[in-house]
Amino acid sequence: MQEITIYTDGSSRGNPGPGGYGAILMTASRPAKELSGGYRFTTNNRMELMGVVKALEALRLPNLQITIFTDSQYLVNSVEKGWLNKWMATGFAGGKKNKDLWLRYHQLAKPHTIKFVWVKGHANNPHNNRCDKLATDAADGKQLAIDEGFEAEQGAGKLL
Repeated sequence: MQEITIYTDGSSRGNPGPGGYGAILMTASRPAKELSGGYRFTTNNRMELMGVVKALEALRLPNLQITIFTDSQYLVNSVEKGWLNKWMATGFAGGKKNKDLWLRYHQLAKPHTIKFVWVKGHANNPHNNRCDKLATDAADGKQLAIDEGFEAEQGAGKLL
């Protein structure tokens, strides 16, 4: 089984506000690949999760052994402590947020074995720091996309 390491981070300027994600995909056999994107109106947790979703969407092979490093306790605990499984079993009852992205993650994760590892943010991890820069630069960009899932959930598309 091929191994891949992914680092991700998310950022928002205001919560909600303009946001971005950054991700770095690494394998032993290929150069690292960086991904980033910015959105006009979103939240930090959505961007943390969007980084993971976009990284998984970039993969071309199934049956990968993936380790995802993130400074988001929200992501780590949701997967590693089984919160996501409970949310899915109850249809995200009780107003659990980011259902659209969690469902995308769940589908993308199926063909792989994934482990999440928490790293301290804004510390001395160069890959996490690079993801933070990718995410903040994307949030500060001029060509920001629409986070359709968030804006539909908030009714924000009519306000902006």
